[in-house]
Amino acid sequence: MKKKYVIGIDIGGTNTIFGIVDADGNIISNNSIETAKYADINLYIDKIHSLLKEMTKAIGGFDNIEGIGIGAPNGNYYTGNIEFAPNLPWKGVVELAKLIQAKFGLKTVVTNDANAAAIGEMIYGAAKGMRNFIEITLGTGVGSGIVVDGKVVYGHDGFAGELGHICVDRNGRICGCGRKGCLETYTSGPGIAKTARELLQNSERDSLLRRIKAEDITSKDVYEAAIQGDEIAKETFEYTGKILGEAFSDFVAFTTPEAFILFGGPTKAGDLLLNPIVEHLEANLLKIWKGKVKVLRSELKEADAAILGAAALAW
Repeated sequence: MKKKYVIGIDIGGTNTIFGIVDADGNIISNNSIETAKYADINLYIDKIHSLLKEMTKAIGGFDNIEGIGIGAPNGNYYTGNIEFAPNLPWKGVVELAKLIQAKFGLKTVVTNDANAAAIGEMIYGAAKGMRNFIEITLGTGVGSGIVVDGKVVYGHDGFAGELGHICVDRNGRICGCGRKGCLETYTSGPGIAKTARELLQNSERDSLLRRIKAEDITSKDVYEAAIQGDEIAKETFEYTGKILGEAFSDFVAFTTPEAFILFGGPTKAGDLLLNPIVEHLEANLLKIWKGKVKVLRSELKEADAAILGAAALAW
């Protein structure tokens, strides 16, 4: 029997990456194109098709592909559409699954990027064997994929699970969504950098971060200062972990996950971030859940995670 494969496609505002993946989670080959370069969705699909046609020659062509999984901003699992994604060149509602399926002749499934990461984690990563967990993606924003009884929660409209927009302070920071005090404004990469700038502004303490223009400080800068023992940087991660831990304690009340699995650049801070998360999660849980919920780092390789997550959706 011939070996079967799937195609995983991750659509980002800057680049689209895609690859051919086997059932063991091995990426056989991969490629990428610039998303923003293609204002015409049909030309965009044509380009991906031509590249994948060449890539699949080594495995016997599209006949040995089981299906296509796509992770995309504002991707709706129910409809297969991308709906009103602000950072993509195609506006309004794009019937992506329908268009891809027509071009490739392959079953195509679409979801948002955080849900794709959760599915990838369940099949290939730290959530193997788990049926109840929450994947939290920390990056430019904060995303989440909620898995209950082995199934991703999509809600009635396909957009459930926007935990990055749970309000942690009704009078807090302005969020890109237009609301105030969303979790994302404090615990995303830009949110971590903003916390560091606020601590610097409100303190006379010396810090390695003062060598950088305030507006240029990134979460990576904060991490690099923290591992050198910088007190302001360490306090930034403590504060970030506190907010995440408190928020996680509220999330537990909804789905009682076995674990929170963290993915994304800020998680490279390791225990600097994880220890305060666990401390404040445990401090705020009801007694019935204390000691039952793990906080883990993703086991997906960052470079491969987007493709694997989308590919897992296809399986």
